Amino acid sequence: MPTVSPSFRKAVKQLSDKEKEAIILKAVRRDAELYDLLRYELEELTLEELFEQSKDTIHELLLTASGRSLAKALAKALRKAVKEIARFKRITKDPKAEADLHLYTLHLIFDNFTGQFDSYYKSFFTATTRLLLRTTQLVRKNLHEDYHLEYKPELDTMLEHIHSRNKPVPAGLPRSFEVA
Repeated sequence: MPTVSPSFRKAVKQLSDKEKEAIILKAVRRDAELYDLLRYELEELTLEELFEQSKDTIHELLLTASGRSLAKALAKALRKAVKEIARFKRITKDPKAEADLHLYTLHLIFDNFTGQFDSYYKSFFTATTRLLLRTTQLVRKNLHEDYHLEYKPELDTMLEHIHSRNKPVPAGLPRSFEVA
């Protein structure tokens, strides 16, 4: 991301309101994420609405994945879902809602696609275990200890399911979620 120079700041301050408005509208037409960010900052879009939009996008990505190899298609859809979560995080900067989106994605996977973990293509299983690892780290690092108790049963179930497979898992993936 470029750094804003003092001369650029000065030039922007000298623009009239009408010129600033034209520039903002032009930028928003080119960048959907910037549009959502401005709508969120201007309180035209609530956290709940943005959360629901992201959930719908993730749901659509995962449940419409298809191709010759479902495991490959799911791995690709999961990468896109993770990008959607990152986009949501950049807009809202809300760690609880981010963790909830991670868990929503994991629930979709564990409720619908665990059969694909045994596929010849291990990329979907690997991507899921990495998402689970990232989720446990996110909950532990960014959320208050009270949330640790709330998320523990769900995370323990998913961790147990991953470890019950005879496949290699990332080194840092715990067997159960430790409450601090």
